[in-house]
Amino acid sequence: MKVKNLLFLAAVALPLVLTSCRGQISKQPPVHPNMNMDQQRRFEPQEQNKFFKDNRAMRQPVEGTIARGHLRHDKVYYQGINEDSSFVDQIPVDVTKSFVYRGQDRFNVYCTPCHGKAGDGEGIIMVNQYGYVPAPSFHQDRLRNVNDGYIYSVISNGIRNMPSYASQIPVKDRWAIVSYVRALQRSQNVPEEQVKEYNVDLASLQETFKEQQAAEQAKKEAQAAAQSGGEVSAERGRTIAENNACLTCHSTDGSKMTGPTWQNLYGHEATMSSGETVVADDDYIRESIVNSQAKIVQGFAGVMPNYDYLSDSEVNSLIAYIKTLSEKSE
Repeated sequence: MKVKNLLFLAAVALPLVLTSCRGQISKQPPVHPNMNMDQQRRFEPQEQNKFFKDNRAMRQPVEGTIARGHLRHDKVYYQGINEDSSFVDQIPVDVTKSFVYRGQDRFNVYCTPCHGKAGDGEGIIMVNQYGYVPAPSFHQDRLRNVNDGYIYSVISNGIRNMPSYASQIPVKDRWAIVSYVRALQRSQNVPEEQVKEYNVDLASLQETFKEQQAAEQAKKEAQAAAQSGGEVSAERGRTIAENNACLTCHSTDGSKMTGPTWQNLYGHEATMSSGETVVADDDYIRESIVNSQAKIVQGFAGVMPNYDYLSDSEVNSLIAYIKTLSEKSE
């Protein structure tokens, strides 16, 4: 009897198994024994909803309302400005050791590609010359003297070629980065008398620094020597200007940008921020390229970095290109 039952079950099961493996596409929906919440009466993103006059299922927030936790009425903390819209002088949160370390971590993630680990503007975009505008060093007087709120605002809103990092860096982390930038600035500008207060071999540090500076200078001189034999031409100058992102700040058609236009620059007089009048000749343009802070044109911020890594032939080619854009070229 048992054998007959087994044979009967096998006879019934075998067709079912073969049917389930029929090897063809079925138009019937798959068996879904546990529905959970897979099918709901809801609207998908961008789906039409005729209940509303505009037929949009996705609704705008009610005017005048703010999502819970997003009331940012504290301008000092969220914008880095006072009630009169001036930048706040100091970071508006407690600066602790862990807070500065958090700033270091975020700085290394977001800032070092352009500004370098030491904040000296020697990031990878500068070292490898990817065609970006070099980032300024934090160790210049202009940036040492700005308010903490200014640095926070630059991180939040961007400036010139630097984009905003508001969508990537939370508010507290932005202030942490500000604290670390200040730490970097202090680390590079500690008075000798203050260093002597600690158990530090200052003479050894100074000697190591001199060796590093000498090695860096030798490297730059070797690069310049390797490139010095290149031809001097306006066409090469135009290529150098494009590769070093010069045309991101200087127009060639007279339009105003971050820096003075190159159109009709050569041979014309320009008034400096000091009130001095200078003729834009070869020497002036060369100095503006390799030592950009020497003379600042009136009406422009002194934000251009030094391009002192360019060889003589490259600088002369840039000058030759600028001459072609002027009516008074020699």
